[in-house]
Amino acid sequence: MAGASSRSSGSSARSRRRRRRATSGQRLFAFDRRLGFRLVAGADEAGRGCLAGPLVAAGVLFDYETLTTRELRSLAALNDSKQHTPEAREALYPLVLRSAARVHVVCRCVRGIDTRGLHKTNLAALRDALRGVTREASGEVLCLVDGFSVAEFERPQRAIIDGDATSAAIAAASIVAKVTRDRYMRHADIQHPGWSFAEHVGYSTPSHRDAILRNGVSPLHRMSFQSLAYQQLAL
Repeated sequence: MAGASSRSSGSSARSRRRRRRATSGQRLFAFDRRLGFRLVAGADEAGRGCLAGPLVAAGVLFDYETLTTRELRSLAALNDSKQHTPEAREALYPLVLRSAARVHVVCRCVRGIDTRGLHKTNLAALRDALRGVTREASGEVLCLVDGFSVAEFERPQRAIIDGDATSAAIAAASIVAKVTRDRYMRHADIQHPGWSFAEHVGYSTPSHRDAILRNGVSPLHRMSFQSLAYQQLAL
């Protein structure tokens, strides 16, 4: 009987965890709805803190007049991309594309980041992603960005602290940006073997730093990014 009780308790705990995960999307969509706009666009980026690889920004526009209950249910697990496994992000990716009114992805290459600087490149990429999803929108759009506002942008916007864990539009953009960039880095691993890009996707992990010490830098490495991994090399 004790064993059966323990199994029942464990099953109940798992069920509660599943329910909590399933309601994250509802919470994020409820936040966007409360803003009072029919059209809500979110933007987020992936790869800002990487040693190697491009910066990818995505914009996602939701139309709350046409968004169906079925689409909302399909995105019940929507959350900040960092809260999901790679497999869960891949599963959410096509659901976002199917439910969004418009999606726009912007990619900024390594040499562009080195030339313009990371911060300027990041702001410009987010601005272009938002312009891409709002350019043909009929009606007023509220644009949301994770953490800060984007300068020289003509639409109404708000900076949302922890936006990718607060707003459905920003969380959806974080999923699109992260999946797009990770796919690119897995392909780059084939073209540039030796740095294990498919494993760390360009972030500064111990294995990545060891690979730089062994092999030097690849064409995908950002030379403007100040890192201890670079300081030990004669570049």
